[in-house]
Amino acid sequence: MTRADPPGGLASRRSFLTGAAATLALGAARLVRPAPAATVAVAKCDTYGAELLATLDRMFDQLGGLGRLAKGRTVAIKLNLTGPATLRLGDTPVGLAQWVHPDVVGAVVHLMDRAGARRIRLLEGAYGTTAPLEESMRHADWDPKAIAAAGGHVELENTNALGRAPEYRRFDVPGGGLLFPSYLLHPSYGECDTFVSLAKLKSHSTAGITATMKNCFGNVPTEVYGDPGGWPKGGGRVGVFHQGTRQPSSLAAPERDPASPRRSGYRIPRVIVDVCAARPVHLGIVDGISTMSGSEGPWGGGAPCHPGVLIAGTNCVNTDAVAAAVMGYDPMAAAGRSPFLDCDSFLELADSQGLGSRDLRRIEVAGTPVTKARFDFEPLRRRRARETS
Repeated sequence: MTRADPPGGLASRRSFLTGAAATLALGAARLVRPAPAATVAVAKCDTYGAELLATLDRMFDQLGGLGRLAKGRTVAIKLNLTGPATLRLGDTPVGLAQWVHPDVVGAVVHLMDRAGARRIRLLEGAYGTTAPLEESMRHADWDPKAIAAAGGHVELENTNALGRAPEYRRFDVPGGGLLFPSYLLHPSYGECDTFVSLAKLKSHSTAGITATMKNCFGNVPTEVYGDPGGWPKGGGRVGVFHQGTRQPSSLAAPERDPASPRRSGYRIPRVIVDVCAARPVHLGIVDGISTMSGSEGPWGGGAPCHPGVLIAGTNCVNTDAVAAAVMGYDPMAAAGRSPFLDCDSFLELADSQGLGSRDLRRIEVAGTPVTKARFDFEPLRRRRARETS
């Protein structure tokens, strides 16, 4: 028995195949879903005093409550404690400039504990040291015992090195990654049911802005990805991530394409997206009450500022898109436009990878409208640019 051609001969068969291909392409297009969009809560909060706890509590209720994220769970909270603990922006305490404020940390711990968290772990790769995280906090004039006392079972971990953990854990990037296919992280980032990024609202010299996603760049340990001979044990991550002049420790996977651009403005946004895809954020919180603009830390200059705002969301891309808008920026901006003047937009990359939408038209904002919460960071950034030019 021979196979019958479609009626009409060869020409008709070609038409049939062309039509079938078009139908399959249309079906595939229908399967491509837009990046997810979830509610983001925004609130004005002028101080770190009595209003802070009530404001955060109300914001979390607007997101559906903490119970579903905390009850009976181990909650890991990545803090934003960038740079040396003793480095100040003039006379400004670190919690009013480059670090998330200790009262915000304590309030989040308290609310997680009240919501039924079984265990709370505060994580950060402390700058330039593998010593316990408590030591860095003390150098910054914080009281780690008071922070731990805000909840029932609270632990602190410096994730720059293994400490008491037996080995690093590999986190694969879905889809193969933009820069690296996987990342080795401290096992604490995997030994949790809920992962929280607790960030500071800031400008950033190589990423445009700092919020919940850029905070997760600090997940990667300098013991694995650090520069040999840099600051104490492990060095910085400049060679591996910023410049691409070397590969990480042999324990870790090498980058996907050694011929890719070596510019930090290309590489850092991709590392940010990779890490957030490999270790998803379940809740992002941004401290924008008192912060700094013009840089992510005193080493880059900048100036203290007081936006008086808090932002929280369950999708890190949505949350950071709203954070960018609160800073006076367009989250749809591409590379070459503020705040992404010298880098690719990690928001655009994350959106294209399906992590979340950066389109404000698709994101519901609960609480204070963006227009009423806005604090324009651009004049401070421009002033800093003129000072350093």
